[in-house]
Amino acid sequence: MGRAARRLAAVLAGGTVLLSAAPYATAAAPARTGFPAASPDYPATVQIDSVSAPVAGENATVTVTGRVTNAGSSTVKAAHVVLRSPKEELDTRSAINLVAGRTGPSSKDGAVLPGHKADLGDLAPGQSRPYTLQVSTADLGLKTAGVYELAVDVRDADEDRPLGVARSFLPYNASPNGKQTRIATLWPLTHAPELVAQTMPDNDQMPVLRDDSLTTELAPNGRLGKLVTIGQTLPNLTWVIDPDLLDTVYAMTKPYRVQKPGTGGESAKDDNTVAGAGQNVATAWLAQLRTAVAANGSQVVALPYADPDLASIAHNGNGLPGMDTALRKAATAGKVTAEGRLSVDVTGGVAWPYQGRLDQPTAAVARTTGADLVLVNGAGMPESRSLSYTPNAARPIGNGQTGVVADPVLSSLFSGDLDSDQAQSLAEQRFLAETMTITQQRPDDQRNLLVMPSRTLTVGTAQALADALHAAAQPNGWVAPARLDAVSTAPADPDANGSVPGDYPGELRGSELSSAALNSVMGVQTGLDLLLQILTQPQRVRGPFNAAMVRSMSTQWRDHAETSAAYRDGVQSYLANLTTAVKVPAKSAITLPGDNAILLISVKNDLNQAVGNLELRVTSSQVNRLNVGQPATVVLDGTTSRTFRFPAEAQVNGPVQMTAQLWTTGPNAQPYGKAVSFTVEVTSVASGVMYVIGGGVVLMALAGVRFYLQRKKRSAAGEVDLDPERLLEPEEPATAEDAEDAEDGAAAGGTAGEGPAEAGRKGSAEPSDSTPESASDARDRATGDEKVGH
Repeated sequence: MGRAARRLAAVLAGGTVLLSAAPYATAAAPARTGFPAASPDYPATVQIDSVSAPVAGENATVTVTGRVTNAGSSTVKAAHVVLRSPKEELDTRSAINLVAGRTGPSSKDGAVLPGHKADLGDLAPGQSRPYTLQVSTADLGLKTAGVYELAVDVRDADEDRPLGVARSFLPYNASPNGKQTRIATLWPLTHAPELVAQTMPDNDQMPVLRDDSLTTELAPNGRLGKLVTIGQTLPNLTWVIDPDLLDTVYAMTKPYRVQKPGTGGESAKDDNTVAGAGQNVATAWLAQLRTAVAANGSQVVALPYADPDLASIAHNGNGLPGMDTALRKAATAGKVTAEGRLSVDVTGGVAWPYQGRLDQPTAAVARTTGADLVLVNGAGMPESRSLSYTPNAARPIGNGQTGVVADPVLSSLFSGDLDSDQAQSLAEQRFLAETMTITQQRPDDQRNLLVMPSRTLTVGTAQALADALHAAAQPNGWVAPARLDAVSTAPADPDANGSVPGDYPGELRGSELSSAALNSVMGVQTGLDLLLQILTQPQRVRGPFNAAMVRSMSTQWRDHAETSAAYRDGVQSYLANLTTAVKVPAKSAITLPGDNAILLISVKNDLNQAVGNLELRVTSSQVNRLNVGQPATVVLDGTTSRTFRFPAEAQVNGPVQMTAQLWTTGPNAQPYGKAVSFTVEVTSVASGVMYVIGGGVVLMALAGVRFYLQRKKRSAAGEVDLDPERLLEPEEPATAEDAEDAEDGAAAGGTAGEGPAEAGRKGSAEPSDSTPESASDARDRATGDEKVGH
């Protein structure tokens, strides 16, 4: 391609942007980078890593540093970097957006500035070299306060055309005037839930975490450690905190355990957990945070506990039984927890949907939590193109709620991970350019804006945002940092968009918690309610499982589908383990050799606490053939078994299907656990009765004869029988085998120690205290403390 053709292509590229760009730059699209990628026509990439004077004043010297890389296939001879002199002031946000959107070198970037060049030498393919350029504001031709483009070209020995370009912005603040723009900045401290539903089976109920990743994040150089360090330098900052994070860090300040991989649903024990390593860093971080939020005019906003995903609930879980109650409790617990852990006043009643994207169903769910203030991303509520200025953030959105709408361009600058000097510098310069232009739109009217960074704010992004705020708020600056409460109560502009959209962005639907997931979470409540009815210490599970349910619906699970599912499965599996720890063990077939006997049914409690409010019901499928006594009241200490006796009365020989089932007691009695079915084989009912009757007659006759002969003998000898009933006592079996046979016939399915006299009893079942727990039973326990949390 010839030089003329390349120049024409560059002009056309710039012209295409001009034709397609919106006149007002508060569109929903994120701010663009300003660093075009290499192409065959422009093989060199240029980056700007720093601008020494982010805001230039009169007679200031600006130093620009960066790096040039030859991304082409041939050597660039005598490469050098040059500055362009700004063509004109960028006096509108649309003009700034157009500059940021240019895809290649353009004549609109201004003319090459003579005398300002950095030689790089020859650049082989793939080779990269740094550069430094210095220029005074006078040489740049800056005279009027405002925003200007700052462009850097790389050229070869020919110097006929640029081989690559980088663009940034330079605010010139020679004679500041007008009222400062108040900017509230959200500073989120959030983390995916770590506390699980288990604790160690000890009296102190040592907490258990799913992993120990917070230890790294809380360290001084970790993400959360750096966020506190950076945040405490900013005045009037609005800290937005998930109280569940505070609870977790507080738990880590004491001894705690961490689950081993793959043990999420198991009861916590020494062999499936390891000691947590974050006690010291957690203690130091919490102390530093308490100091930070109490200083510099900070405001603390508490999200609902565990930061439930309002949009997912609105679209896939609204109306589920118990959901509204869970959300209200989460909101109340959030404020109380934050105040308790931080010892400062905390603002509640604030909703922050995922990425600030709001629709009408999500606004309704936010209201359920008691939120009258909703943090909204302006990308979803764009202003009218006819609006020539940036309106205040706060505006009514209906149903008594106030939406605080974050500026979409400013917020998009800090929505990703600015992990390089290049990205941080451009974000800072773009922020300064946008906010200066906003201030100059209506210099006599104070503007009130909101900046909403990503919920998972990274260190690099946080540093860039802090640097931008410091630069804009320097002496004679045009920005005044403000708290959320100040911005949210500022007068609403009548022309600002307060219409909540009815649609939700399709690109965010895929990461939502599904209907199945939310149904499974709320289903935990049903099983939990049943378990609570039988526990003697229900407080050990009620709060912890309720917290785990809310954690299962956290906004932090967005984009972490596998981890989210594993957490939910762990909660449900653990609850199932606790529930099934109180059970009727399976029984084999039983032979009942007679019409009257005792059925022995065991109940086992493998929980660490006592249970009650239970009864054991044994029912017959054919009551006309075999019937049993009344239900037995079940009260069991922790980790014990007990056997209950049920009088059985048979009428007909043959097999009869029986069922043993635990039931809760009270007005809303319901089955507890699985029913156990077994077969009773009835034998010798009719013949056995006749044998008993015939045998009784014979015994009575023999006893009478014997009594007569003995009395006659004693009378002949002159003796007197003082105990005429003594001879009616039954004799002991002749052998031990006879005794075992008598015992088996009397108590089918029983254990040793019950005599024939008990076999014929009727009435209610009674517990058998003569059946101790076997050694194998003592070893076979579902170990598991039922308490979560700390």
